[in-house]
Amino acid sequence: MIWKTDASHTSIHFLARHMMLTKVRGEFQDFSVDFNLDTEHPEAATVEARIKTASVFTKDEKRDAHLRSAEFFDAEAYPEMVFKSTRVERTGDETAKMYGDLTIRDVTKPAVLEVSYLGLSKAPWGATSVGFEAKTKINREDWGLTWNVTLETGGWLVSKDITIEIEAEFVQSESA
Repeated sequence: MIWKTDASHTSIHFLARHMMLTKVRGEFQDFSVDFNLDTEHPEAATVEARIKTASVFTKDEKRDAHLRSAEFFDAEAYPEMVFKSTRVERTGDETAKMYGDLTIRDVTKPAVLEVSYLGLSKAPWGATSVGFEAKTKINREDWGLTWNVTLETGGWLVSKDITIEIEAEFVQSESA
């Protein structure tokens, strides 16, 4: 069954350490998700998410421009990053691991999302929605995102490990 992304109730965030001290959070504001789910057989679900790299937003225009530049996402040359699921493994009644291929800057590597099912609900206007949250941690250097600066006190300006957090709500498609 095809489900459409409820974009106003879906977010894709990331988190990185700055100067080995604080957590800097950002988000991608332009994305699309093709989601196929049979609620009776969730382990057969498939996802393909396409994220526009130029839509990165961290509340700092200079940092956003740097992230769009060739030193990071190179949004002009690589306008999208893509996650395509390959399989789902149930780990509990409301949890699963979603395995897939993540492509950033034309580098494709495996990634695993820890997924939690948040429920199914019918809105007062009749639409049926389903919610999930997902989280993973990646080493950005595995995808060629290697720009960094060594700190005088030791460590790096930007952490190599990046946490990705997704809150997603999908509405059952009328054609489903």
